[in-house]
Amino acid sequence: MTIQLDMYQTIAVAVVVLMLGNFLKHRIAILERFCIPAPVIGGVIFAIFTCVCYVTGFAEFSFDDILKEVCMVFFFTSVGFQANLKVLKSGGKSLIIFLILVIMLIICQNFLAVGLSKALQISPLVGLCTGSIPMIGGHGTAGAFGPVLEDFGVKGASTLCTAAATFGLIAGSIMGGPVGKRLIEKKNLLKTAIPEDNSLLIEEEKKHERHTSMYPAAVFQLIIAMGIGTIISKLLSMTGMTFPIYIGAMIAAAFMRNIGEYSGQFTIYMGEINDIGGISLSLFLGIAMITLKLWQLADLALPLITLLAGQTILMFLFTYFVVFNIMGRDYDAAVLSSGVCGFGMGATPNAMANMQAICERYVPSVKAYLLVPLIGSLFADFLNSLVITFFINFL
Repeated sequence: MTIQLDMYQTIAVAVVVLMLGNFLKHRIAILERFCIPAPVIGGVIFAIFTCVCYVTGFAEFSFDDILKEVCMVFFFTSVGFQANLKVLKSGGKSLIIFLILVIMLIICQNFLAVGLSKALQISPLVGLCTGSIPMIGGHGTAGAFGPVLEDFGVKGASTLCTAAATFGLIAGSIMGGPVGKRLIEKKNLLKTAIPEDNSLLIEEEKKHERHTSMYPAAVFQLIIAMGIGTIISKLLSMTGMTFPIYIGAMIAAAFMRNIGEYSGQFTIYMGEINDIGGISLSLFLGIAMITLKLWQLADLALPLITLLAGQTILMFLFTYFVVFNIMGRDYDAAVLSSGVCGFGMGATPNAMANMQAICERYVPSVKAYLLVPLIGSLFADFLNSLVITFFINFL
C-alpha cells in the first residue's frame, strides 16, 4: 500500500511532528540538555514509524516536499542577512582570528571525511555526508546538501547527513563541558579571568529587538533578497560549478545588510528576520525529517561509525590544542573551546549551552559570549556552504 501526501498534507504532518517534538523535549530532560531540535525529535519517531511500515511491507509513504525547498531558501536567506561586516570589523583582532580558526575547522572536517572514506574504499561524496555539512552545518545544512549529493549519485545522502548531524549534536554537547573544565582546572586559568567591555554585545542585541509592525517589512526584505538571489545563482551556475539553490539569496542578503549598515538609508529588521528564519528552519527540518528513509543506512552502518568517530577525535584535538592555544591560552580561550565543541559538531545553541554550563560553574566570559554567537550564527553557515560547494565540485 502506497500512502501519497500532497504538499499541503506534507507540511501539515511536518507541523504535527514539530509539535510532538516540542511536547517531548519539554518533558524529557536529556533532550533539553543536549539542545536536540524539536523537529528532529518528532521527525526521528515518524521516520522510525515509516521505516517499520516499509520493512514489514505494510505501507510505503510518498511525500510532495516542494515546500521544503521554499522553507530552506527562506532560512538560508535569513542567515545571509546575519553577515554584518561592521560587527566583524568592530570585534577586533580576536574576531578575525576566531573566524580563521572556524574556516580551518571546516576544511579539516572535509579533508578528514574524504581521507577516511578513501581508506574505507567508499565514495568521497559519501564521506562528505559526515564532514562539515552535518558538523559545522548541523541539520539545516544537512537537509540542504543531502539532495545535492543525491543528485551526484549518493543514495540516501539526506539520511546519512541527518544521522551524522544528530550524532554531532549529542557528541558536541557531551564533549564541550569536560573539555572546558579540564583546561580551566589543569592549567589554573581562573586567575586569568578579567571583566571585559560588553558594549558591543549590548549594541548588537539592541539591533535584534522585535517590533510587531515590522514583520511584514522583514518578509518583504527576505523575498527581495530571494528574488535577486535567483539572478546571482544563475550567474554562478554559468561557471560550470554546482551551487546549492540558496547560495545566491544568501549573497544578496549579505549585500543588502551591509549596504543598509554602511549607507544608513534603510533599516534591516534583523530581529524579525531571525524569527521568520527560525520558523522556516523548523518547517524545513520537519519536512526533511519525515521524508527520511532510515533503511538506506543499513549498508553504510560500519563506515558511518568510523567516519563519525574520526570527526569526534578531530574536534577534541582541534579545540584542546589549536583553539585554546591560538585564542590566548587563558580562561576565555578555555570557554571558547567548549563552545566550539558545541557549534563545530552541532549548532550555536549547543555551543551556548556548553559555555553557560562552564560560566555558571566558574565566572562569566564576555569575550566567548560575543565571539561564538557572532561567528557561529553570522558567518559559519555562509562560509561552510562555499567550502562544501568547492569540495563537491572538485571531488
